[in-house]
Amino acid sequence: MAALACVRAGQPGRFFYRMRGHQLRPGTRRAMSEADYAALITAAHRYLDAPVIVIWDNLNTHLSRKMRAFTIGHPDWLTVIQLPAYAPDLNPVEGAWSVMKNGLGNLAGGTTDQLAAAMRHQLDRIQRRPGLITGFFGQTGLTLDPQPP
Repeated sequence: MAALACVRAGQPGRFFYRMRGHQLRPGTRRAMSEADYAALITAAHRYLDAPVIVIWDNLNTHLSRKMRAFTIGHPDWLTVIQLPAYAPDLNPVEGAWSVMKNGLGNLAGGTTDQLAAAMRHQLDRIQRRPGLITGFFGQTGLTLDPQPP
């Protein structure tokens, strides 16, 4: 699963996510691929019709040659900022994961499809709450306003 929490001055917060299921078979990928991340970022850019600044952690897929080629290939609308080695408190999407997990507290899903549906339901609820999305940024303590030198 991957997500983007997006804010723009004077506009409501936006939240985009993608889920990828996998089968436990030899040779199948168990995580999001570079293509999955690129598709999510591109979809957000198209929907927002604005440049995108991605702030992400040091997951190996984020740092791969394929992902670097993708980000370098879109300098007109994509900027990437790497978080320090371990800084979940600076990642606004961590707030979304916390809200989603709290909504699953009493779930006893019998199948992975039931779990995925419950997760989608929670993430869709987050999408409909722009104030909550903006709050995820507030929890980081980071500011979106440039500071004078």
